[in-house]
Amino acid sequence: MPLAKIAARLMTGRKLREFLPDHVAQGNDLAPGAGYFVKSPVFPWNKFPGVDTVLGPEMKSTGEVMGSAETFGEAFAKAQLSAGQPLPVKGTVFLSVTDNYKKESIEVARRFIDLGFNIVATHGTADRLEKAGLGVDRVYKVKEGRPNVVDLIKGDKVQLVVNTPHGQEPWFDEQAIRRAAVTYRIPTITTLAAAWAAAEGIAALQRSEVNVRPLQEWNAKKADTQRSKITIQ
Repeated sequence: MPLAKIAARLMTGRKLREFLPDHVAQGNDLAPGAGYFVKSPVFPWNKFPGVDTVLGPEMKSTGEVMGSAETFGEAFAKAQLSAGQPLPVKGTVFLSVTDNYKKESIEVARRFIDLGFNIVATHGTADRLEKAGLGVDRVYKVKEGRPNVVDLIKGDKVQLVVNTPHGQEPWFDEQAIRRAAVTYRIPTITTLAAAWAAAEGIAALQRSEVNVRPLQEWNAKKADTQRSKITIQ
């Protein structure tokens, strides 16, 4: 749903009933156009040592960036690069998710393995992945002993962290992992949806699909598309 376009038209006096799903599907002036545009917030974690990276309802970003491309993966990769969190193209992914997401994490882990990454996980997540037939290396939680995941991050043995939080009440291990990732500039993801997006971005980077295109070209392509629709009609 092109919410920004609908909001702009409402501000000019159009009625909300004009933008019900059936009408939107037929509205040429609401067509999203070619390509994908991914907006990403920029967070100042490196300027505030000790602050947990888990998000809540309060505003924490200091700006926004946008990546544009013909594929979602490339657009996401560009957005992350502009936000100061470039995605790795090889190495090891640390995966630790709550019980609610362990089933969904299997396909995410499989996707990263298909992209050539090694998977490291704490015991609970590792058990679930191994039961699904996936190869995974185990690592201690911070309180369990050493070497633990923070040691791996400090030793540059982890290139991407996927860690879903238990909630607003921070757990010691989770905080330690995310703080270490910020300190050592390791991209950190806290939702499985973002993990899927990161995988698509990494796939685009591996295919060397990241290109630069001036905004003028995007506008010209959109204008050509609109002219074609008018001619066909």
